[in-house]
Amino acid sequence: MQIEGYSFGCIKIDSKKYRSDVIVFPEKVRENWWRKSGHLVVEVDIEEILEYKPEVLVIGTGAYGCMKVDESARNKLELYGIECVIRPTLEAVKEYNRLKEDKKTVGAFHLTC
Repeated sequence: MQIEGYSFGCIKIDSKKYRSDVIVFPEKVRENWWRKSGHLVVEVDIEEILEYKPEVLVIGTGAYGCMKVDESARNKLELYGIECVIRPTLEAVKEYNRLKEDKKTVGAFHLTC
């Protein structure tokens, strides 16, 4: 999956536009990624990612970086040996596209604030 662009509230992946938060796996996009606590990523929000067992998870925290990642979620990723990169979404998209070339990478992107 190639992320072709991002702007506030919209991400373009393999020529398709998405207007809700997404999880991008190498072979599919999971639309409408809702988190239990809204602007906080907790363990339950990353269960599907943990089951997939990527080498790297890139988290886009929104245009202004408003979404946070709970310490327990970070610890769970570390326990599973998954490297976690957390950046505002525009930067995260660039990192995802770079990292996916060499590593099994998943991206979880908040598209607004």
